Amino acid sequence: MKMVWRLLVYMFFISFTSDQFIRAQDYTDYVPPAPPPEEENCDGIFVSYTFISRQKEFPHVKNASAQAWAFKAMATVLNAGTFELKAWKIFIGFQHDEILVSAGGAVVMNGDDMPAAVGNGTYLSGFPQTDLKTSIETAGDLTQIEVQIPITGTQFGVKPPGVPMPRTISLANDGYKCPKPTVKKTAMHVCCTRKPKFKVKTESTKFLPRQYGDLSFVYDIIQAYDGNYLAQVTIENNHPLGRLDHWNLTWEWMRGEFINTMRGAYTHKIDSTDCIYGAAGQYYKGLDFSQVMNCEKNPIIGDLPSEKAKDDKVGFIPHCCRNGSLLPTIMDQTKSKAAFQLQVYKIPPDMNRTVLFPPQKWKIVGVLNPDYKCGPPIRVDPTEFPDASGLLQVTSSAIASWQVTCNITRPKKRNSRCCVSYSAYYNDSVIPCNTCACGCDDTETCNPNIPSMLLPSEALLVPFENRTAKAKAWAKLKHLNVPSPLPCGDNCGVSINWHINSDYKTGWTARITLFNWEEIIFEDWFVAVEMKKAFLGYENIYSFNGTVLKDINNTLFFQGLPGLNYLMGEVNGSDPKSDPKVPGKQQSVISFKKKLTPGIKIVQGDGFPSKLYFNGEECSLPTEFPIGDGNRYRVNLVPVILLTLVTSMLMTNHLH
Repeated sequence: MKMVWRLLVYMFFISFTSDQFIRAQDYTDYVPPAPPPEEENCDGIFVSYTFISRQKEFPHVKNASAQAWAFKAMATVLNAGTFELKAWKIFIGFQHDEILVSAGGAVVMNGDDMPAAVGNGTYLSGFPQTDLKTSIETAGDLTQIEVQIPITGTQFGVKPPGVPMPRTISLANDGYKCPKPTVKKTAMHVCCTRKPKFKVKTESTKFLPRQYGDLSFVYDIIQAYDGNYLAQVTIENNHPLGRLDHWNLTWEWMRGEFINTMRGAYTHKIDSTDCIYGAAGQYYKGLDFSQVMNCEKNPIIGDLPSEKAKDDKVGFIPHCCRNGSLLPTIMDQTKSKAAFQLQVYKIPPDMNRTVLFPPQKWKIVGVLNPDYKCGPPIRVDPTEFPDASGLLQVTSSAIASWQVTCNITRPKKRNSRCCVSYSAYYNDSVIPCNTCACGCDDTETCNPNIPSMLLPSEALLVPFENRTAKAKAWAKLKHLNVPSPLPCGDNCGVSINWHINSDYKTGWTARITLFNWEEIIFEDWFVAVEMKKAFLGYENIYSFNGTVLKDINNTLFFQGLPGLNYLMGEVNGSDPKSDPKVPGKQQSVISFKKKLTPGIKIVQGDGFPSKLYFNGEECSLPTEFPIGDGNRYRVNLVPVILLTLVTSMLMTNHLH
């Protein structure tokens, strides 16, 4: 009887574990399925995705949609065509709140570190094997024409026997088209073919052409030795409204490299610990690591101040040392570029001078600037440099060059860094910045989900924490509701007030006021205002320099005049113990004509911007406009009807 009981328990255990799928299957045990017939007939790039296994993760919960499952899968990219595939990249349309933990032989293209949330899909690019040659030129060598990407991650909500498959897969390279993939229970595949009209590059080069991006980096190897090389990094701002202040750049070394010295920039942390206790310390036993600049896998690099531009040890690099300022070309062409050099040491097995790999996962941020998403480094034609002295008509070429392109991403709701308030001469209440316009970290004492309270105009001059009494008093005066708890603040470093100053028969005026609630000073600041209905009527701005940008969505570009190009930081009040802090301010009046904008209705909101940018960052706009006393939406019909009835009765009695 005991043996029978043990057998039943064993059979139950086997049955239970089989329901959880394979719990410990490794990729070394993975045997790829036989290739489908479509692969044999594919004349292009064959992309496939195969689900391998999964197991339940802790914590175990009853809610199936909240249960986490660790999964394994294999993605494959095969060049079955006649053209070499440069810098391959694929899209996997994950759809089950997946978190990507690893992807062997590939990196996430937007530079996100793993684990990365990819529930809306993600783009992967190759590293270290970035290119896939053709079977013709390699005699069918699979190691050169195919790449396999073992994937591990976490997904939610699909319990057995369901299989958590992506919604789609495709090749993301230009010049290819992909039909809808063929889907089976645990696999999907697609054959992507080259577009017939896609122009093949005819120059005598084996690298991809350079791409346009809002911001671009070029990583040039200008000297190479056994074991180390000298690289130059050039940053170019290509977007007319893009900008960086006090930029910080980071990337990830993928093969154990470290930075020995730098010119034109510096790392925020000077530390050799990772080298001494790592593979570099075991190989470079005679190297004095106390003189090494940085051994971090993800160094953070910043620009040097202008005082270091002509320093013999760290300066004398063209376009270096501007304290991290990268301006749009419309402001200053010479200040739209930055550059620095670094000496990089390698470790085995990459000691040959021709074995060169750029760092991956590039990210750059500024202070109150737009967010940039950067792609992977792409090998391009070597950069050509003119003679440094300018005396000879000769050029020199880099040994190898890679380009990284980055594009501005629009800030998500409640993730801006600046905000706008609205006011007008025909309404004495100010519509302040949106609640949590720039995020809310602490919501225990305030409500993040209700609109901000109307304010008197003088309240804009004090920090949010000093506005409570003014907001409550104004609500009492205007017979407005006072919510409990009160709405949270905007939490923005810079706020901008747009005020309708006047409205007359032939024109109208607005006043723009900038408030800096940060302690830092913004040098060479700018504001860009998109005016959908009023753009053509722009006449002049009186305290700033104004430029009309017709090619950029009807945008007006404002910057400080000489001597007014500094937006000062927040300072203490006259009496720091009792007076609130005072923001840095800049202000100007803007005039508009109505001749070219017939039918414009200022009181109904046509005089307010549709978008507003400060230093390239798109600011949060209010969701409503101030309402004029004569606006038809404010008219109360009850007194009008009563007055009409009384008048009618009086007239009737008079006639009788």
